[in-house]
Amino acid sequence: MDIYEQIVELRRQGRRGAVATIVNVRGSIPSFKTAKMLVRDDGSIVGTIGGGCVEADVWQAAREVMESEKPRTLKFDLNQDPRYDTGLICGGTLEIFVEPVLPPAVLYLFGAGHVALSVCRTAAGAGFEVIVVDDRSSYATQERFPGAHEVHALDFDEAMKKFDPSESAYVVIVTRGHRDDMRILRWAVQTRARYVGMIGSKRKVIEISKALQGEGIPANLFERVHAPIGLDIGAVTPEEIGVAITAELIALRRHATSALPYLSWFKAQQHDADTERENSVTTEPPKADSKH
Repeated sequence: MDIYEQIVELRRQGRRGAVATIVNVRGSIPSFKTAKMLVRDDGSIVGTIGGGCVEADVWQAAREVMESEKPRTLKFDLNQDPRYDTGLICGGTLEIFVEPVLPPAVLYLFGAGHVALSVCRTAAGAGFEVIVVDDRSSYATQERFPGAHEVHALDFDEAMKKFDPSESAYVVIVTRGHRDDMRILRWAVQTRARYVGMIGSKRKVIEISKALQGEGIPANLFERVHAPIGLDIGAVTPEEIGVAITAELIALRRHATSALPYLSWFKAQQHDADTERENSVTTEPPKADSKH
């Protein structure tokens, strides 16, 4: 099988993998420079870099690379390490570059108003494949969203039946009403999507989350919901809000490790509620005075 065709097919399926390439060689090794091996997310491989213990170590490293989504360079000294003396190796050193193969970052954008328009522009420019969904045919058009990968004028219930976000997908909810936001969030938190974000005030988010939990949706599913959505950069206009939302998407996509100005009031509110509940249970009422 052609390794490049397999990489394209893997990405088309929305799956992950890692490619290992021999980039430097000194001495004799059981393969050749530029030899490649693709490791798929199910552990299967295409191609070879020589077999044996080296290949086994590279396979393990490839699994780690596809999880971290960050490339690595591995160095092997076949002369010094007895693990690689299998009788098939003449001795030598080699470097192997292992890079992740990632599926396209698909963004499901529910809503086609001013904020959605800005999010589509900034997110598409940052490399996201944006799929716009709105139930208004006059708003959900390719002419209005030229940077979108797909535009669908569909009833939201119909759209939710049509789409099945993968583990690498992002869902942004910016519709024109609370009712639509609520039913889309109900669906989104139960998908495999990597990111779920909903626009709205603190009060709106609390009310919708409580209502959905009252329907029986587990509270832990809301832990990954970003709401209010976007990084706290003081955004006011639709254009600025679009930048704030896209910045949050990029931070998650690139595994940002530094402290970010998230609007973290929601988790703080949950913590306060838990603390108040615990205090109400553990605090004993004062005992009555026996003299009265």
